[in-house]
Amino acid sequence: MGSPVLAGCAAGPRRQAVAATAVRGLCRFAQTRGIPASREFLLDYDVIEAFCVTGLPGRASSTRGTYRSALYRLARPVHGEAGQRATPFAGARAPAPYSPAERAELAAIAAGQRDAAKRASALAMVVFGIGAGLRPGELVALRGSDVIRHGLRVSVQVSDPAARVVPVVSRYAGRAAGLAAGAGTGHLFRPGPADRGYKNFVTSFALALAADPAAPRLTAGRCRSSFICDHLAAGTPVAELLAITGICQAESLARYARHVDGAPPKAVLRAWDRHQQAG
Repeated sequence: MGSPVLAGCAAGPRRQAVAATAVRGLCRFAQTRGIPASREFLLDYDVIEAFCVTGLPGRASSTRGTYRSALYRLARPVHGEAGQRATPFAGARAPAPYSPAERAELAAIAAGQRDAAKRASALAMVVFGIGAGLRPGELVALRGSDVIRHGLRVSVQVSDPAARVVPVVSRYAGRAAGLAAGAGTGHLFRPGPADRGYKNFVTSFALALAADPAAPRLTAGRCRSSFICDHLAAGTPVAELLAITGICQAESLARYARHVDGAPPKAVLRAWDRHQQAG
């Protein structure tokens, strides 16, 4: 009974043993998803539900029900009786991330553009989209001086409104540094005079690239989705992922988590937001 989560658990020996087993499983589930180990987080009803639904693969429904009942008893002193859950997140499904083969093909398409300026801009779209998850407006504003190199590590300084520092994924770091060196203090994407406030500035450029009609289409949305999904698949903690993507609410990650096996369930992300607001 050493776990603080079990504090105040007044029950017979068998119930205590079941509760201890359920709590150990819940703690392992939370740790793999970046959920803090405090009672307020672990015993959130949505976290418990996510654990019972997705965190017990292969277990019988009776076992899930037993664990749910044990964990609900522990949750009542912390959060009160289980009430109506928060409204489900209604965000549209995020575009699918690019597969490894598609990423290689997109890089080849970008490198194969005949015009040097178009080639550099297409590569910037791939490198800073898939490698750093920049939004279209952030890519348009990016300058060579915003890319910082420390040894083999490369990061991007993104300006307002979602100011942040983004570590470039290692496999794109060399290209990111090379593109930045070539741009100097100028814009990395479509340098020179341009209407950078034009809504479809990036989209129109990508549509004009020379490519086989059967090749994957280069879009900023799928590039950013690839970056976010890669981090979800790698188990990047929620707080860190929000910081590097400029996303305000963890529940917004649910749009991308649908594409990733083992990503935090929507209920976990919703609970994370709720406790951040309460804290």
